[in-house]
Amino acid sequence: MMQTSEHTSRAKTPRNDLDLDLDALARLSVRELDVLYAKASCPDRVDVLAGHPRGRMLAVRTLDGRRRGGAIRGLAAAGWFPWGGKSFSGTGRTGRGGNRVHLGGRHELFPFLTEVKPSVMDGAPCIALDYDLPDNPSFIRAIHDEVREVSPGLFLGPAMWKGKDWETAGPTLVLWFALDTRLQAESIGQAR
Repeated sequence: MMQTSEHTSRAKTPRNDLDLDLDALARLSVRELDVLYAKASCPDRVDVLAGHPRGRMLAVRTLDGRRRGGAIRGLAAAGWFPWGGKSFSGTGRTGRGGNRVHLGGRHELFPFLTEVKPSVMDGAPCIALDYDLPDNPSFIRAIHDEVREVSPGLFLGPAMWKGKDWETAGPTLVLWFALDTRLQAESIGQAR
């Protein structure tokens, strides 16, 4: 007997924020992550992210519900997955950071500025990550990330692409990711 997606979704959705961690978020569909993000809160300060929170890619929009999507989710959970998270510094409503990438060594790449501001998704407050910096290649400058807190120390965010008409149509959701400030790497040189 085939289960409906509604039944399946209800069965895998965490009961409350105490059930949330990177693994629980990785089991949610793109639609469930959309709903969770819309309900999440935004801290008033960017320094709640300070340090080197562990990251996880959760769901790729175009692969959600497909076999390849499950495979990608599994790869993202592997210890050798190239993206380890982001590093942040800053105080008040602004800061900066970079992505921790583990390819041919451990690097902090693709710097960004952070700011508490309205989300491009729904206009509610978020911590936005702006990659439009001279140090980044053009394809990275076209990325827009933002995060909100879904559980104490656990942040959920959409990674979006700013296409040619993004100022009128808005960025396109590419994937969902999460950052867990409770799981910190000491430095760029430490394994996840």
